[in-house]
Amino acid sequence: MIYSDKVMDHFNNPRNVGVIEDADGVGEVGNISCGDIMKISITVDDGDVIEDAKFQTLGCGAAIATSSIVTELIKGKNIKDAVKLTKQDVADELGGLPSAKMHCSVLATDGLKVAVDDYLVKQGREPICGEIKSADPNFDPHEDDDHHDEEDY
Repeated sequence: MIYSDKVMDHFNNPRNVGVIEDADGVGEVGNISCGDIMKISITVDDGDVIEDAKFQTLGCGAAIATSSIVTELIKGKNIKDAVKLTKQDVADELGGLPSAKMHCSVLATDGLKVAVDDYLVKQGREPICGEIKSADPNFDPHEDDDHHDEEDY
């Protein structure tokens, strides 16, 4: 597989790796038995703006790169705008991803959505993203790689 220079940069030099202690929201998605699992933690200010984001990813280079770029893209964004980030937005920002690796961008955006909903629930508010398939520990991110539609997530 051929990756863009930006994918390789985010794989070789990932940004925001780690865990935020006492995070306002945490999202974990993927399935360890399939090889891709992502955990994203966020801090959010009183105006619902994401101040910081960190990730831990177990997976391929594309999984690490998509996690890295998502944490970069969401900092400073209102949570409602951040969760609008799509798998295609992530792939485009990285200069493209092979179709067999698009599930990685889905996992990264789904991890964010789970983290935002976790934050909202902790605040006693209603979640805005709802059920995320990849948050199910039995979810297979590789199943039908080329057959997912955006509304599947």
